[in-house]
Amino acid sequence: MTAPRLGASMLGASVLGALPAGVAAPRYDRTALEAGMAHIGVGAFHRTHQAEYTDDLLAQRFDRWGIVGINIRPPLLGETLGMQDGLYTRLLRQDDRVEARVIGSIVSVVDSAESAAPALAVLASPEIDVVTMTVTEKGYCHIPATGALDPARGEIVHDIADPEHPVSLPGILLRALEMRRATHGRPLTLVSCDNIPANGAILQSVVGALAERRGGGLAGWIAANAAFPGTMVDRIAPAPTELDRRFVEERLGYRDEAVVVGEPFRQWVIENRFAGRFPDYAAVGAQLVEDVEVFEHLKMRILNGAQTALCYQGVLAGLEHTFDDMADPLLARFVRRMLVEESVPTLEPVPGIAPLAYVDESLSRLRNTAIRHRNHQIATDGSQKIVQRLLNPIRDRIRAGASFDLLSAAVAGWMAYLVLAAERFGRRWTVDDPFATRVAAIADTAGADPRQLVAGITAIDAIFAPELAGNPRFTAAVAWHLAGFIGADPMAHLARVTGAAGA
Repeated sequence: MTAPRLGASMLGASVLGALPAGVAAPRYDRTALEAGMAHIGVGAFHRTHQAEYTDDLLAQRFDRWGIVGINIRPPLLGETLGMQDGLYTRLLRQDDRVEARVIGSIVSVVDSAESAAPALAVLASPEIDVVTMTVTEKGYCHIPATGALDPARGEIVHDIADPEHPVSLPGILLRALEMRRATHGRPLTLVSCDNIPANGAILQSVVGALAERRGGGLAGWIAANAAFPGTMVDRIAPAPTELDRRFVEERLGYRDEAVVVGEPFRQWVIENRFAGRFPDYAAVGAQLVEDVEVFEHLKMRILNGAQTALCYQGVLAGLEHTFDDMADPLLARFVRRMLVEESVPTLEPVPGIAPLAYVDESLSRLRNTAIRHRNHQIATDGSQKIVQRLLNPIRDRIRAGASFDLLSAAVAGWMAYLVLAAERFGRRWTVDDPFATRVAAIADTAGADPRQLVAGITAIDAIFAPELAGNPRFTAAVAWHLAGFIGADPMAHLARVTGAAGA
């Protein structure tokens, strides 16, 4: 793709008319677009997924569904999207192929990291009928093992004491609903688009728990006037890099500080449960269903389970990206065996999808060399992810009296990743996980004894249910794998596990 130079102008409304051939632009009049929904957490995933679906819908059936983008945590939006009139380039990459498109569905942006007030002004507005969010698992302030609100979280302690100046996602949503009740009473649909099981139910649970503490009949009003549909979202969207920004400037002829990259595949399954107006996303490929759970389990236990298993093993193998992991015959053999032999049997039937074909499609997506998804990025917040991706399938296997050796190896890989970042083991890398400090303390006390390490880590009841922590088969299996992974040659251990020793 070649492009005439635009003097390296920054992407914005004035550049839309001068985009090079081959770069798709919004196919509707952005000057007539009004905001009808808000999104919290405008990161790479939202911009390659929900915002693109909305852009498709506006091009097909123009309506009042412009998005107000809100960030309640860094990075700041005003310095990127705000400077570009909400416009950004979405690059779809498949190996050596690239497709460029400018997305126009975000009409304005709000930075609300220092104070909730700007976000609340948007969320409480009567023009906003829908709020979607991608804030990652830990943003819900829930206990991963149970899904309940974690009242010990610092943000929640603050919001209980000072509900009118919230800092957490549940607290901000509750305050916005309280303000809507007091001013205009319009209903609101709140849509989690994060990879947590039963995401709609968990969002409703954490907001509802705070509402019960708030009192004054607020919980009852929310039950009658708000909806929390569950969703399953899917598109691999790694963090954009300087190489992506340079590609836009050198190949497309303009600067874009908000460029995002994604794979061609996308999917959005939405529970058919709304309060008031909701965009007709089914018209542009989303699936509206009565039960999202089977789709959630399929994606989380297969695609996300593979990503989680691979990222830790990949780091232990000295590899950088997911596609590097999949190019390694040992890691590829391990992850496929884990999925086919242990994860797939835990799944319920999913309408229109053959599980083994889904496994092959998922692994094929992970081989895409253009999607530079770093192992350390995927490893972030692993304690918030392994419950649904690895531990719940293991619990199902235990109940069925079936083997779980490969899944337990994946759990041990996560433990090894955290343990090897402890001072006792020389801090081999920096870990970003809510329980990193606690695991490091366990490692500094237990040393290299894998049984003591596993006993200490599985005692973290926010992650490990008693059914697992108290199961000697599970703890023994994880300890055996952990010993191999923190030893001198972790890949030799993995080769023994997969039956590839000497291969």
